[in-house]
Amino acid sequence: MHPGRVLGFIILLFFMPIPAGVQSATPAVVAATDANGDFAGLVDIGGGREMYLECRGEGGPTVVLEAGYRNNAEVWDAVALPAGAAGDAVWPGVAAVTRVCAYDRPGTMGDVGHVSRSDPVPMPRTAGDIASDLHRLLAAARVPGPYVLVGHSLGGPVVRLYASTYPDEVAGLVLVDALPEGLWEGLRAALTPAQWDLYHRLATQAPAGLEDDPELEWVDFEESFAQVRGAAAAAPLRPMPLVVLSYGRPLQSEIPPDALPPDYPFDTFDRVRAEHQRALATLVPGARFVVASESGHYIHVDQPELVIEAVRQVVEAVRDPGTWATPAASSSPAA
Repeated sequence: MHPGRVLGFIILLFFMPIPAGVQSATPAVVAATDANGDFAGLVDIGGGREMYLECRGEGGPTVVLEAGYRNNAEVWDAVALPAGAAGDAVWPGVAAVTRVCAYDRPGTMGDVGHVSRSDPVPMPRTAGDIASDLHRLLAAARVPGPYVLVGHSLGGPVVRLYASTYPDEVAGLVLVDALPEGLWEGLRAALTPAQWDLYHRLATQAPAGLEDDPELEWVDFEESFAQVRGAAAAAPLRPMPLVVLSYGRPLQSEIPPDALPPDYPFDTFDRVRAEHQRALATLVPGARFVVASESGHYIHVDQPELVIEAVRQVVEAVRDPGTWATPAASSSPAA
């Protein structure tokens, strides 16, 4: 099992270490970017804050990668892949197709020794706070839209809020095992109180050794879910190319034997999670739903080629809407 995954397949929102020694020294503040060329550094977003942004590749639309809970930008890069993995990671794979940017949210990390390169902020935060930060960052760096937003886990609610709040800036979405706003309610209703309490405790605890770290990312999930529901009611997503990727391996096969009691209702968990994942594909007409049959929650690590292909399809549809047709649900994106 890849390091750091013990909680990931339980809570669908987790911290995954990236090997030490891969992050660069503190980056310098750099000038604004443009539509092409490599770019990496701190961007002044106003209010005395700087955030780390890195862009690669050329062309449009620009793809923006929004990582999961407590993950920094490097979770999309080759350093996050298992040793000996064949093929490209998502970041370089998408950069071969169009320009792609990723950034560090405050309080995220690659591993315990390599924390976010963006300035810290008071915690907890909400998905709305994160979407607002991303908007300020892209504007300050002069990254041109429209964007194709790719959100993993917590990144799913963030990119959906961004698309509802700034609809003219978003041309397409890819949701990578994104967190549905109704999942916790669905699990709470399907599990016993004791089973729910175990799940909730695991879902909200800090990584070992970081319990008292004031800069660690904490998110108010209940408020974030409420924000997503409010946005969906007040400003539903406009029709756009959307691919929903959902992991396919059963929970019980993804965790150590002692992570949950042997009588834990794994089948119930998998069923409820799958129902809420499929519901995401009803957000816009013509959305594509893909089950990553060989993946756990980190599809971009287990099967990065599926994420690259999903992004390619959405980018191509933005460039030429005539390429977008709706295939049946499948285990991989249609060619």
